Amino acid sequence: MKKFFINTYGCQMNVHESEKLAGILYKRGYIHARSNDDADIILLNTCCIRETAETRVLGNLGMIKKIKEKRPEVIVGICGCMPQKSGTADMLKKRCPFIDIIIGTYNMSKLDFYIDAVESGRKIVDIWENEQEMENVPIYRDSKFTAYVNIMYGCNNFCSYCIVPYVRGRERSRDFNDIVNEVRDLIEKGYKEITLLGQNVNSYKGGSPEFSKLLKALSNFDGEYRIKFMTSHPKDLTEDVVEVMASNDKIANYIHLPVQSGSDRILKLMNRKYTASEYIEKINMIRSYIPNVGISSDIMVGFPSETEDDYLRSEELVKKVRYNNLFTFIYSRRSGTVADKMNDQIDIKTKTDRIERLIKLQFDIGNELAKSFIGNTYRVLCEHINDGIGYGKSSCDKSISFNANANVLGEFVNVRITEVKNNKLIGVMI
Repeated sequence: MKKFFINTYGCQMNVHESEKLAGILYKRGYIHARSNDDADIILLNTCCIRETAETRVLGNLGMIKKIKEKRPEVIVGICGCMPQKSGTADMLKKRCPFIDIIIGTYNMSKLDFYIDAVESGRKIVDIWENEQEMENVPIYRDSKFTAYVNIMYGCNNFCSYCIVPYVRGRERSRDFNDIVNEVRDLIEKGYKEITLLGQNVNSYKGGSPEFSKLLKALSNFDGEYRIKFMTSHPKDLTEDVVEVMASNDKIANYIHLPVQSGSDRILKLMNRKYTASEYIEKINMIRSYIPNVGISSDIMVGFPSETEDDYLRSEELVKKVRYNNLFTFIYSRRSGTVADKMNDQIDIKTKTDRIERLIKLQFDIGNELAKSFIGNTYRVLCEHINDGIGYGKSSCDKSISFNANANVLGEFVNVRITEVKNNKLIGVMI
């Protein structure tokens, strides 16, 4: 029986698209391989949002080339955002002639057809820009308890540092009833946590109140389950969405709200369309409805022309908000974006110094918050068990480990926090 292995890079959107690619391959008769080494087809589902992701792809292609030299019959395919970027498909074709399939984000649903073409002796380079999503394809989900569901694709925001609108296209929202039916089916099959995905979920169907209507509809099914969503753009997260979250315990008390910078000057250069004070006002509004909400964010350091004062304003914002979790990034140039052409690019030493300081600040805040949770009891979905220790997350997205037995896997349990180690919450099941 033939085997496949999918190398996935980037965000949850890519993880879910890899589940769809796997579904196509399972339907074709393939089974999952343990690694690239024993696969009959190797796919790289790529991301080009950050330079590090592209570097990893090119590094892995070097190792895959050696596999292809030993076993020429292995099919190698690369798909996703990276080939969609202008000029990249031609570069891959010339630099890596051993690749059999090069496709973009719009046509991954045709994988079955492309494999047929390769098996008949052809090579495929198909980067076309008609908007066609991976809908109505089989899905092989990585988990039996948690699931991703796309509600929209693409982005209209054109942040000056971001390549997504150029490789994913403009915003397209899925049909309301199709989403409701998919979520209902997942709940009936026993899934307990469903994450709604979109580059900007708050602009679903053009924006408020459509997203809040969708959340209401998805929280009306029987049984205990949890609805999460990401990602939210601060300028588009509206009060009606937070009201729905606060009034329904089936919607997680968690919001990922990327701020990117605490400097108004930098935010304007980034084309984020809000100020730091407006962002803080939105945080205060959320907490007025949901006092125990979990909030995470993204912050980028080293954006072109960022001064020490600009950076310190980001630190000030982090101290004010006190995030549960913070994802920090060094700005990396992306050809084709506005920021790539900006003057005053920041040197790597300065970027590294700033991100190390920011990571240290957030670690200290996270440690203080974690200690304050000792004695609290949370409802936790047990996602994994290893050697009698269960791992899961609360409604407010706190990662918690606790004593567990096999019969609680995939179930919600009550856990009381008893200690903290390196910001990690440890508890006992009660």
